[in-house]
Amino acid sequence: MLRRRKTSASELKRDLSAHGGALSMSQNTRSFFNFSQLVLSAGHLKPPPALKHSKITYFEVEILDVHSKKQICIVDKIPPSSTLLDVKHKFHKACPQWYPSRVGLQLERNGPYLKDSVNIQSLAASSIITLYFTDLGQQVGWTTFFLTEYTGPLLIYLLFYIRLSTIYDQVESTKNFRHPVVHLACFCHCLHYIRHLLETLFVHKFSGGHTPLKNMIKGCAFYWGFTSWIAYYINHPRYTPPSFGHRQVSLAALAFLETRPVFQVQPTTPSRGSSCWYPVPTILMSWHFCFPDGHPDVSLGPKETQAVPEEILSRGAKKSSNDSYCLLSSW
Repeated sequence: MLRRRKTSASELKRDLSAHGGALSMSQNTRSFFNFSQLVLSAGHLKPPPALKHSKITYFEVEILDVHSKKQICIVDKIPPSSTLLDVKHKFHKACPQWYPSRVGLQLERNGPYLKDSVNIQSLAASSIITLYFTDLGQQVGWTTFFLTEYTGPLLIYLLFYIRLSTIYDQVESTKNFRHPVVHLACFCHCLHYIRHLLETLFVHKFSGGHTPLKNMIKGCAFYWGFTSWIAYYINHPRYTPPSFGHRQVSLAALAFLETRPVFQVQPTTPSRGSSCWYPVPTILMSWHFCFPDGHPDVSLGPKETQAVPEEILSRGAKKSSNDSYCLLSSW
C-alpha cells in the first residue's frame, strides 16, 4: 500500500515536470516566432552611413609692391567663396595704414585694378595667388564728394548777396538800391543747388565706390571759384541791370525754368553688374548737356570706370528708343 502511494507520487511529479517542460517550449517557440516576424517586418538591416569629411582648399594671397616687387604681407586661410573685398579687409588688419578703399590690387603689374566683387577662386591658378598693391591715396565717398561740391556755391553766393562789409564798401551798399533782377538771380542760383543737393541725397544712386581726394579738391575749386566770380559782380553795389531790360530778364528766367525739369530717369543695365539708373535729357533746351562741362566725373578712376557701362564711359551721347540722349550724369 505504501509502495503504491509512493509510486503514484513519483508519477505525479514526472507528469508535472513533463507538462511544465512542454509549456516552456511552446512559450519559447511563440516568442521566437514573434521576434522573427518583427525582424522581417523591419526589413533589411543597413549599416550606418559613413561620415564624409569635406576637404576645403584654402588659398594664400601674396601681396607685392607694384614698383619694387617687394613682399608686403601674405594673407592666408582664404576660403574659395571669398571676394577681393574680403582680402582687402584682412590686408587692412595686417597693415592698418591702408584701409580697403585705398587699396588697389592688380593681377599683373600693368593690368587693370580688380573689382571688389571678384571671386578669389577665379583668380587662382594654384593655391598661392600673387597680387600687386598700389596705394590709391586718400579716398572720399561719392555722396560726400557731391555734397561738399554743391554746398559751397550755395553758401558762398549768399555771403555775397548779403553784401558783407569785408567784401563791399558799406557806404555804397546802403546807398545803392538793388535791382529786382539781383533778387531773381539769387533765387535761381539757390534753387539750382538745392535741387542738386536733394537729388544727391534722395534720387541718385551711387555704386558705393570712392574717388581720390584730389578730385574733390579740383571740383570744389572750379565750382566755388566760379560762384565767387559771378556772385561778386551780380551783387556789387554798382551793378547795372541788363541792357535789354525786362525782355532779357524774362527770356533768361524762362530758359532757366525750362531747363530744370529736363531729365527723366531711365534704367540702364551694364554688361557686367547690376542695373543702374541714369538721368536722360528730354527736351531741346537740354542739348548742352551732351558736351563735357569740366566736371571731375569725366576722369573716373579705374575702379569707378569698371562699374560704369562701356557705352557711357566717354560721356558721349547714346541714342535711346525715344530719341533722347543717355548720359552718365546731369551735373
